[in-house]
Amino acid sequence: MTISDAVRAVEQDLREIFGPRLQSLVAYATTSAMPGAPTLAVVDDLTADDLRRCAARTGQWPDAGAATPLILEASEFGRSLDAFPFEFGAILADHLLVAGLNPFEGLGVDPVDLRRACEVQARSHLLHLREGFMETGRRGDLVADLIVRSSAPLSALLTHVRHLAGAVAEADDPSLARVTALSVRPSLPSDEARDLFPAYLEAVERLTNRIDRWHA
Repeated sequence: MTISDAVRAVEQDLREIFGPRLQSLVAYATTSAMPGAPTLAVVDDLTADDLRRCAARTGQWPDAGAATPLILEASEFGRSLDAFPFEFGAILADHLLVAGLNPFEGLGVDPVDLRRACEVQARSHLLHLREGFMETGRRGDLVADLIVRSSAPLSALLTHVRHLAGAVAEADDPSLARVTALSVRPSLPSDEARDLFPAYLEAVERLTNRIDRWHA
């Protein structure tokens, strides 16, 4: 990862707004559809006036190729790791210091927090599948649509599960692999959907139960 001109422009703007209160600025990688280069700034404190001044620049940053920066007060990042272990864990794993001191020194994601977040995500996926299937009225075309729409969230879930130490074996279930493949080629005939859904649902149930019993 290199520091782009767009990120340097964000740095200059933040220095004008925060002055010596800007402790750190990092650029980080993202796999989302976020437009522009993402950055995270750590500041001494963040006021309403600071936000107003940042808001005046938000039209410039995307035009320059940068995303609106994520701005946190110095004490916030460490306290937020347990609430956002996926998002902030990804930043910890792949970032580049642009300015200031390393704000992540000594920080890490607790495996217990990661497991809990995986369970929440898995149980939510399971509940939505059950609810969604009932709403299909067993129509094959609607079951197919449900499965296809669930493929991207399932892919995200499995990516997070594989970050657990000694990754959960149930994440490699063949029916789950069939569903995640639909995020690339979203086509599923009705007959295949009817056959696939029971195995898919059972695999998600097993995965959720395994995550619930997981220990670091």
